[in-house]
Amino acid sequence: MKISASIYSDKENNILSTIHALNDSHVDMIHVDCNDDLNVFADILTIQKNSQIPIDLHIITENADRFYPTLAEFDIEYVTFQYEDLKDKNLKIPKEFTGQLGLAITSNTPIDVFDQYANEFDFILFMATVPGQSGGKFDKINFRRIREFQTKYPGKKVHVDGGVNGEVSFILRNMGVYASVSGSYLFNSATINTALLNLKLNEIESNFLVKDFMRDLNESPVIYSNNLNLKETLKSIDTGNLGFTLVLEEDNTLIGIIGNGDLRRGLLQNLDNLNQLNPADLINQTPLVIDENYTVYQLLRFIKKETRPVLYLPVINKDKKAVGTVNFINLIKGEI
Repeated sequence: MKISASIYSDKENNILSTIHALNDSHVDMIHVDCNDDLNVFADILTIQKNSQIPIDLHIITENADRFYPTLAEFDIEYVTFQYEDLKDKNLKIPKEFTGQLGLAITSNTPIDVFDQYANEFDFILFMATVPGQSGGKFDKINFRRIREFQTKYPGKKVHVDGGVNGEVSFILRNMGVYASVSGSYLFNSATINTALLNLKLNEIESNFLVKDFMRDLNESPVIYSNNLNLKETLKSIDTGNLGFTLVLEEDNTLIGIIGNGDLRRGLLQNLDNLNQLNPADLINQTPLVIDENYTVYQLLRFIKKETRPVLYLPVINKDKKAVGTVNFINLIKGEI
């Protein structure tokens, strides 16, 4: 996941000093917040003269038209418009602009507003705290919103701004988020490099629970025992696109899981007569499971104890009922 450093969050240094510090730390982007002020382009010019780091410009304005001429002149890699502030939602970006376009929305705005921009825009920016306020706490409702957006717009990237610390960064990386903006967390740390390490690789805090960011059952591949046959098993694994399916009783008691490996071995053993294949024989009835109330720290410790790679986990509640799944498709084993 790329890290975009919010340059105006550095309250201790002038902009040149901040630019040099970011150059030395090798952040992926420099995030520039623009609150309806064309003078921001003077700072952008300073950045471009003193750094090769791509610029990530976030424009908050009622009237986007007044920014179009300058956007056409500047070679800016990422430009985002804040949806809620726009009086005219029909953005007419000049053809001369060649960077990537994004739409920023707050936690209360439906993701469906992206529909009218989907043909031209490249990404969405989820504002996980109040826009313009530094140091806020990440609103966990955005975990679900990110998953919903990724499902509806699979070809579009997701950026996140607000409340991203080491723990939130781990969750976002696991979810396949493309970039996150970091401001106060980055500049209030002992060093920028230490903060970057936490944002890109480590997890050092634990305030969120597995149930805050897991895939709910309605988002997970599931097959119920009364519908267990080869065709439905194949369909569940295929449409789930996660490499497995949960097998549940009608009351959501977890019977076990059937993974790609289980299915492959069953098919090989019954190639001569697939009609003899009983899907119930494919079920791993003792899979690793995780409690919905585990913290991220506990989840990581649980995974690290395993000698084999863990690609996915059923999530259960205190009554041992399945409530969702977590998967690690977007992480490599070495990171965790």
